[in-house]
Amino acid sequence: MHLPAQESAYIRWLRDQTANGSQVLIGPGDDAAAVRWSKDAPCLVSTDMLLDGSCFRLAEAGPRLVGRKAMAVNLSDMAAMAARPVAAVASVGLPRRSGMELAKELFHGLSTMAHSFDTALVGGDTNSWEGPLVISVTILGEATERGPVRRSGARVGDWLLVTGELGGSIYGKHLNFVPRIHEALRLHELADLHALIDISDGLAADLNHICEESGCGAVLHSASIPISPAAGRTEDEASPLVHALSDGEDFELIVAVSEADGRRLIETQPVPGITLYHIGECVTSGLWLDENGKRRPLQPLGYDHSW
Repeated sequence: MHLPAQESAYIRWLRDQTANGSQVLIGPGDDAAAVRWSKDAPCLVSTDMLLDGSCFRLAEAGPRLVGRKAMAVNLSDMAAMAARPVAAVASVGLPRRSGMELAKELFHGLSTMAHSFDTALVGGDTNSWEGPLVISVTILGEATERGPVRRSGARVGDWLLVTGELGGSIYGKHLNFVPRIHEALRLHELADLHALIDISDGLAADLNHICEESGCGAVLHSASIPISPAAGRTEDEASPLVHALSDGEDFELIVAVSEADGRRLIETQPVPGITLYHIGECVTSGLWLDENGKRRPLQPLGYDHSW
């Protein structure tokens, strides 16, 4: 399931309509925009909206976990730019007659996750309607001294690394994942990160975003992709590998670095708490999967944002 042509066209239209003024350093197209808010570091801005029935099931997860996820996906966007989160605001559309307890539990989930990354939850808005729960978080962050890492810097010959196992996130990880903020910042200190993205839609789909923005291609080695045990629990006909390529909501990071930096990072594993995996390389064009030495085209499989 690739990104629908209608949505891709709309995103391109939005980018054409959005003028970048002197304060805008990065406009639409990356995991966060960047605006100049001081002489020292740009302000990074990102927002995500989550819908009951699509991004979560409130009746199954409960409001606290929903609030946690809503904040975590935005923190993950900061990780995807190797940036430090600073503050966030949250807006919720509450089901009418849902009660004060729902709103309180949502807040606890939001604030606990925010505070665990020293991020201030500074405000927002509430409303009610006849539909299901809708929650939108906007997060503000700042780049480090090395600047934000974008999707557009990958180069032919770069190694592609990933920060953890993939697939089967529906069995709990999509609600309980830990945003890779600290890991991204540490990697940014240790190596020249050419490109970075978090895996929200799926490994193949999100890697394709890097390729599109960087003007290159990529080849993945099937035997090197770290497959989560949960990817084998699904009851459909897709293989664990296909789930690792396409499930999404793992919120691990795809990192593009030089071969030398990639080799050093893989050999030394210098980031506590995670294992880095070498899963492929950047090539001139196309998206490919190498299986037993045979290369075949790979569709940008992932979550389908159908309208």
